[in-house]
Amino acid sequence: MKKIAIIIAAFLLASAHQAQSQSGKYIIQFKDKKNSPYSLSNPGDFLSAKSITRRQRQQIHLDSTDLPVNPAYLDSVQNAGSVTILNSSKWLNQVLIQTSDANALDRILQLSFVKASKKIAPRTSRQELDTEDKLIKNTAPSKKTMGSQGTSDYLNYGSTYNQINIHEGEFLHNKGFLGEGMTIAMLDAGFYHYDTNPAFDSMRLQQRVLGTWDFVANKESVTEEHYHGMLCLSTIAANRPGTMVGTAPHAKFYLFRTENVATEFPVEEQNWVAAAERADSLGVDLITTSLGYSTFDDPSMDYSYEDMDGKTTICARGAEWAAKKGMIVTASAGNSGNASWHYIGTPADAEHVITIGSVDYSGNPSAFSSYGPSADGRVKPDVASVGSNTVVAGTSGNPTSAYSGTSLANPNLAGLITCLWQAFPEFTSLDIRDAVQKSGNSYLTPNDRIGYGIPNMRIAYNLLLQKRNEKNMERILANDWIKAYPVPFVQSFNIILNPPQTSRSTFVLYNTAGNIVTIKYIDVQSGVYQQIPFTNLSAIAGGVYWLSYTDGKNSRIVRLVKQ
Repeated sequence: MKKIAIIIAAFLLASAHQAQSQSGKYIIQFKDKKNSPYSLSNPGDFLSAKSITRRQRQQIHLDSTDLPVNPAYLDSVQNAGSVTILNSSKWLNQVLIQTSDANALDRILQLSFVKASKKIAPRTSRQELDTEDKLIKNTAPSKKTMGSQGTSDYLNYGSTYNQINIHEGEFLHNKGFLGEGMTIAMLDAGFYHYDTNPAFDSMRLQQRVLGTWDFVANKESVTEEHYHGMLCLSTIAANRPGTMVGTAPHAKFYLFRTENVATEFPVEEQNWVAAAERADSLGVDLITTSLGYSTFDDPSMDYSYEDMDGKTTICARGAEWAAKKGMIVTASAGNSGNASWHYIGTPADAEHVITIGSVDYSGNPSAFSSYGPSADGRVKPDVASVGSNTVVAGTSGNPTSAYSGTSLANPNLAGLITCLWQAFPEFTSLDIRDAVQKSGNSYLTPNDRIGYGIPNMRIAYNLLLQKRNEKNMERILANDWIKAYPVPFVQSFNIILNPPQTSRSTFVLYNTAGNIVTIKYIDVQSGVYQQIPFTNLSAIAGGVYWLSYTDGKNSRIVRLVKQ
């Protein structure tokens, strides 16, 4: 499979048609951004307030990659002859053009600020819909065992309960984390009739599609083309209680078409990066993509396994920049597990992308799910979700488990990751990624099929909650290694401690007369923040008390007040 990262051998939604393009597509790389009218001191000229806030929250500094491509350079390229500019990438400092004017290309290469030119799509390309596999069409009955949903769950999931429950995703939903305030960008091959599909009624009524763009055809609408993106979207955004509910049913979305299912060329990677940059500038929190690239219609452009090192391909480099800008990026691992090329594609090879493989409802790796590791030995895929018989919304809006593939495993988990970040907005994208990996059921024994395993949202939540508490302790102890709170106390108080050494320590609480109220012996570890509770103190008289700490080498007295 070389089109979309999962296989669809299902019905095609448009009849094949022929059209000839007489122009080749080229990447023009620039040397610099000198004399740009944009300045890092005025980021509002090229980044939204939400995008700037995301950087500030994660202490990400602006740099030259945030500056748009120099518009004067673009003007010079366009004025070189019969040239059409399709899109550009500020992160990679390059522009995608279309031209059949060889003299124009020569003139472009003579420009002092041009570094190189590379052809990434042919002069002539077929435009019929490819009938090769895109999603795995399930012909056998579904073998999933339907569990019974708890009556205390906040949402009535209907047929999607099992693919959410495998991650204990309902734990987040029951706490009220449904994706509100979070924005997801989906980069795919089209979102066929999402604007009329009943599965997305609430998303439309609440105007949670914030924008769309087709980077293949350079138009706004994305509803006419392939249905692959619509299926993926339904695993996150569907909201039909009792029928099917997605993993982040209250999130907001940008829908970007970057993939042309008619052909396979690196131009689609450039489209992907351009879309990721737009997502960044709009302030998106998470990018999810069920696209992958390894081989192309022109074999001379094919990648080798050695290229899957996270820093060679256009897509991987763009995905890494997206992560550096503070977004979470999730990608499907691919469906090449049974093929001669059985490895992950790109951008799944990028280091900080959360690459998602496929399992069935019992947690067994799907045979089609692509293998890792990355070419440089990193664990890939990172984690796994349900991609066998995944429940999606069909074109009529009704749920179906007729399809399988990592393309569906990816968004199913991406929605839950979005809800997890909603619960802990103070943490960075890398903190969230780390918690997701550590919550996997194979975290201590990762493998090349499911990476760190199937994430559990309850475990991930508790890991981040512990980290939040440690950060709070760190702030409390900013100027000291031992403090008490609350002061004054009523029935109990806590000691926050960053022990100066590992030892058995003694805590003694005295009243002002020097009488001992209580004694605790606690094993403490240097460098590990601890919270030590003192409870059942409601019976003691109000007034001043003193807590003595000693570990045999260090000692401290802490003053307390009882109300």
